[in-house]
Amino acid sequence: MKTESTIPLSKLTLPVGKRDHIQGPITAPKTLLEYGDYECPFCGAAYGIVKAVQQTLGPELCFAFRNFPLTNMHPHAEHSAEAAEAAGAQGKFWEMHDMLYENQNALEDEDLARYAAELGLDVPRLIREVETGAHKKRIREDFMSGVRSGVNGTPTFFINGVRHDGAYDYDILLAAIIEAEPLRK
Repeated sequence: MKTESTIPLSKLTLPVGKRDHIQGPITAPKTLLEYGDYECPFCGAAYGIVKAVQQTLGPELCFAFRNFPLTNMHPHAEHSAEAAEAAGAQGKFWEMHDMLYENQNALEDEDLARYAAELGLDVPRLIREVETGAHKKRIREDFMSGVRSGVNGTPTFFINGVRHDGAYDYDILLAAIIEAEPLRK
């Protein structure tokens, strides 16, 4: 019989690094990575929790986000991820990330264009990049890194490179981050 301590933990196969969208110092002692889908209602619920955890931990936490669009269940997930990446190409990934989660019930292409305008982005460029799949390779890389790390749903969190299989309400997620083994850098 396996005891809890002998059950293998899922490890992140692609460590958080410069290729990622990050908030907070990359050198922070704690790292939280989310594989998310902009249309996923569970990711939408986790969005505010992650923001609160970031607020609490401040510079002690590096938060990274990777795309994991579940296109079979969420028809707007792929274009939303494309819009976030297109906004990132214009220096406003996090602004679009927040806009998408704060407006999950409005993710049609017209909505994405409106958000781009509200954020002061080059709207024709963003629309062109979404329509042509200009960032599909990046999204696919994120998705496949998740698959290789054992991700099969969203949101999936990794704390210091180890998958967090517990609940992600504020108290539990915060405690798991605080108690996590130090990150070896």
